[in-house]
Parts: sequence; C-alpha cells; structure tokens
Amino acid sequence: MARIEGLAGLKPVHQRQAAVLALWQWRAPILAFELDAEWGVDQSVLESLFRLAASPAGEQSDRAYRRAIAELCTAPLFTSEVDPDTVQLFQLETISNLLTFGELLDEAGVDEVERVVEASAGLANYLDGLVEGSFYSHPSEEAHRQYLADLADRASEGYFALRHFAVETACHGALGVLPVSAGLLDSSTGRELLALCEDFGEELVTTMQWLRVTGH
Repeated sequence: MARIEGLAGLKPVHQRQAAVLALWQWRAPILAFELDAEWGVDQSVLESLFRLAASPAGEQSDRAYRRAIAELCTAPLFTSEVDPDTVQLFQLETISNLLTFGELLDEAGVDEVERVVEASAGLANYLDGLVEGSFYSHPSEEAHRQYLADLADRASEGYFALRHFAVETACHGALGVLPVSAGLLDSSTGRELLALCEDFGEELVTTMQWLRVTGH
C-alpha cells in the first residue's frame, strides 16, 4: 500500500520514470548473459528498449518504443515453448516487464506503473528464495547477514528484497526534482539514479553467475 501511495503522489511523467528505474535494475542481468540462440532475440533490440524507456516522454520516443517491441515480438521465442534455466528465467521475466512497460504507454496510470514496479520487486524476492534454497553458502553471506542485522525492523525480508526496496525508495524520493520535459539520461540526477540501479544490477549479476556455477 505504501508503494502505491508513494507512486500516486508523483506526477505522471515521474510515475513513468519510476517504472523505468524498476526496469533498469534488471538491465545488467539480462544483458550480462548470452541469450539462448533459439529464442531469436536480438540483444541490440533489448538495449534499444532500455534506452528508449529512459528517453524523454513523448510521441516520438513512444512510437520508437512500440516499433522496437513489434520487432522483438517477431522472435521465435514468442511462438515456441521454452524450458529456461535459472538465469534464463530472469531474462524472460525482464523481457515480459519490458512488454508491460510498452502497455503503459497506451494506458498511462498508476496501476500500470505499479505492475512494472511490483514485477521488479518480485524478481528480487524470488532471487532471495533461490539463494536461501541453495546447498552452497553465498560468497557474501556474512555481508548480507550484517546488512539484514542493521535493518532489524524489516528482518523478515531477504537481502535482495531489502536492497531493492532501498534503491526503489531512494529513486522515488528523488524523482520529484527531475524536470518533466527531460529523460532520465538527460540530467545529472537522472543519470545518478540510473547508476544506482545499475550498481544493484551488477550485484544481481554476480549472484546469478554464482547460481549458474553452483548448478542451482
């Protein structure tokens, strides 16, 4: 409920940017690993979608995003069954969230933004479950335990869920000062927020690499 109320208090353009930042946390994980060749997905199209999402809102960027989505949806991935491994599952869920962002362009509203933001948070929760269910100790287990100990009031949640929440909170708190006519890439504050998401994304990549090596 607090997340919905926080988003509802933002201007529409900043709500949209909140969705972009939620997507951006999973940009590094989807691009760091090679895509299954049988999916037929051009990685440059995914890179373009992230870039366009972070561009200034407007008819031109929206039209370009829709074109990129249309190109993406011609891939064999969308007409065949797949049996993803752990890393591929995160890639597929991120692609799905990029599609959801495309729907947001046609049905702008806090509910659509919330779908993107919640999907991102859900992936962080899922990653926590995979780490906790592993037979192996996470390389950063002690650091994670200390992080959780310092946040005793939310200790029932996993490390990545709390890291995601911290990044999300920082982003939402800063969105109100961004110029409404600019994209996230066009201001120093916007770029700082993207970098914050990127840093978290790199941490996700490290854990996903560990999961793949340990054969989860």
